[in-house]
Amino acid sequence: MSDTKPVQQLGQGFYWQDLEPGQRLKTFRRTVTEADLVGFIGVTGMLEVMFIDSEPLEGGIAGRPVPAALTYTLIEGLLLQTMIQGTGLAMLELTQKIHAPVLVNDRIYAIVEVDNIRPTSKGGRAIVDSTIKVYNQRDELVMTYTARRMLAGRNHAT
Repeated sequence: MSDTKPVQQLGQGFYWQDLEPGQRLKTFRRTVTEADLVGFIGVTGMLEVMFIDSEPLEGGIAGRPVPAALTYTLIEGLLLQTMIQGTGLAMLELTQKIHAPVLVNDRIYAIVEVDNIRPTSKGGRAIVDSTIKVYNQRDELVMTYTARRMLAGRNHAT
């Protein structure tokens, strides 16, 4: 192998120039585990009975529901590792709507749709708006959120 050939960075996220409004991207699936739930509520202090007791509350959700914040952060983790690794500069705004509970052992994934891209006046950056729809293993919509992020461009100084 020649040392003069350029080396491509593995795992590099998308620069804003790689995206266009209407573009859709799908994440891998991820199983939500009991360890995810226990670790998350331990770190955040979300020690609500419905999350710490394996018996459902009377009239509550059957199974082991997880906080919506955990669902969102697991999906963001998938996006950080792929779509915006090394190119995501800031999360600027986020709104969420929860449609259905996510339970331990559910397999979740997301479809990201790029809604708008607005280059900034400096630094080769852009503001990228997207809608993220989160589904479970039965392809039921469990969460929708919109995100406004600042992404680096190819000419962004690193």
